[in-house]
Amino acid sequence: MNTSYQLDVDKIRRDFPTLKREVNSGASLVYLDNAATSLRPIQVMAQITRFYRDHNSNIHRGVHTLSVEATEMFENIRSKVGKFINAEDSREVIFTRGTTESINLVVNSWGRKFLKPNDEVIISELEHHSNIVPWQMLRDSIGIKLKYIPMLDNGHLDMDVAESMINSKTKIVSITAVSNALGTIIPIEKVISLAKKQGALVLVDCAQSVPHLKVDVQSLGADFMAFSAHKMLGPTGVGVLWGKFDILDSMDPFLGGGDMILTVNMDHSTWAEIPSKFEAGTPNIGGVIGFGAAIDYLNDIGMENIRAHEVDLTDYALQKMIDVPGITIFGPNLAKERGGVISFALENVHPHDIGQILDDNGVAVRAGHHCAQPVMNALGVPATVRASFYIYNTREDIDALVNGLSVTTDLFGVKS
Repeated sequence: MNTSYQLDVDKIRRDFPTLKREVNSGASLVYLDNAATSLRPIQVMAQITRFYRDHNSNIHRGVHTLSVEATEMFENIRSKVGKFINAEDSREVIFTRGTTESINLVVNSWGRKFLKPNDEVIISELEHHSNIVPWQMLRDSIGIKLKYIPMLDNGHLDMDVAESMINSKTKIVSITAVSNALGTIIPIEKVISLAKKQGALVLVDCAQSVPHLKVDVQSLGADFMAFSAHKMLGPTGVGVLWGKFDILDSMDPFLGGGDMILTVNMDHSTWAEIPSKFEAGTPNIGGVIGFGAAIDYLNDIGMENIRAHEVDLTDYALQKMIDVPGITIFGPNLAKERGGVISFALENVHPHDIGQILDDNGVAVRAGHHCAQPVMNALGVPATVRASFYIYNTREDIDALVNGLSVTTDLFGVKS
């Protein structure tokens, strides 16, 4: 693939000490489990250390110097996140523990208030469990109807079914932008257009898109968007729910406690304005500060460059892996239709055995159902092996993966 960018991957790799590790019997680490969580650069770790060393304090509650500094730093990151996704108002950025909590917040704070029995919620067969289970729990609690857009054999969604399924009974469509299991890039703009024609809201799970693609919430047209810091070079335990201001303002709180209130009396309480209304208790302050450094790092590289690099790697991997004996590669055939994710299986070899042999050779991948059991059921397999790429990966990493697969096929006698 010809590209017009120049990503200095060697320079980038120097910022990730984990990549210098040797594992097992001295094998150099090749990290291809980025869809589960990315590595962290030294800049992010240094910023977290700096916060706890020089500014450690709780936020929003003190007038002393450290508290004022910590509050200013925390709120500056909120503004930074807002600019990163082009939010109209930084108050639309709600900090959570991750994508899972962000989706649960919408399900409980919006869904329980505005949905009624027999109202229809549309999700898809490609969803992560985080965008299935909360809606099932709400269905079982209040009697909504939950419908699924099916997946085609090529890993794409059946958009013809989607068009007929999204109708006047639909109240919200909650859907992933990029499949974590297959890497399929969903035509999310078309889904949003279908929903808006019916007056339905849209929640987009962007856990696998915001770290890899440029996302503009104003042009996208969704009502909610959820993503996690730890998949984009930031710390674990930090996530974002973005929502349109007027919708967030109409919702009830998700959790009760400190910092989300305006007044508290023994017989009633009143709520703070957003975003505080949805941020009860002491947040992961140091994690949010580190998240800001991760966004700076991604901005310095450029999201367009990141996407181009991953398409190049994915295209190279698809070309190299297709020649592995007995391999089945799931999902779209073209790299441009995927995120930097490839799920595959080897004939008569369990995915966990593949993952173990690759690990013995220093290659870290994910083996299992990837918190997407409906996808596995649709594929007719119990699990797959997933290799996923990011900014610090190289074609040499792909070669190491393919070499590890050759060891596997030789060991198990796979011939075809």
